[in-house]
Amino acid sequence: MPPPLILASASPSRRQLLANAGLDFSVEPSGVDEDEVKLSLLGERAKATEIATTLAGMKAMRVSARRGGAMVIGADSTLACDGRLFDKPPTLAAARQQLADLGGRTHELHSAVVVAQNGARLWHAADCGRLTMRPFTDSFLDAYVARAGEAVCSSVGAYQLEGLGAHLFSRIEGDYFTILGLPLLPLLAFLAEHGIGLEQPT
Repeated sequence: MPPPLILASASPSRRQLLANAGLDFSVEPSGVDEDEVKLSLLGERAKATEIATTLAGMKAMRVSARRGGAMVIGADSTLACDGRLFDKPPTLAAARQQLADLGGRTHELHSAVVVAQNGARLWHAADCGRLTMRPFTDSFLDAYVARAGEAVCSSVGAYQLEGLGAHLFSRIEGDYFTILGLPLLPLLAFLAEHGIGLEQPT
């Protein structure tokens, strides 16, 4: 009997990715203070991938410590552009400004996933996508933010590539799932080795 599977994240896109892959799991947000952790890591001059991996690990280990035996998935994404790191915008106005800053430029989206059990990290993977945004006019940004609504505040890039966000880009390089916030393919391979997925290990 495979162990229970828990997603330590409130992210709707990550939940949807796992559900679409046919996994049976529950959701339990970790409660990790991400802003405080990021500030500390930035003070140590951590790179974007390190920040994403550290936060993913903290989420997974915190939930796994209180859910003995369960396999807990933690994930995080960090957006970097020309040495500047971007967070989820707190307001629609902040999202519009962030998109204006990213327009016409190429940014990197670093996504990491960690699996923990009984408070210890078992496995992790990280990947990076490169995305080039079109130059934007003010009227385009106004229309995009108005139509997308509060959803722009739920993503580190102020976009959902699987929806209206596709209109923002001229070029995308990298794994689609990574860009949505979860390196799904290596995660599925790891889970399959532990009897979680569509088939049991041989």
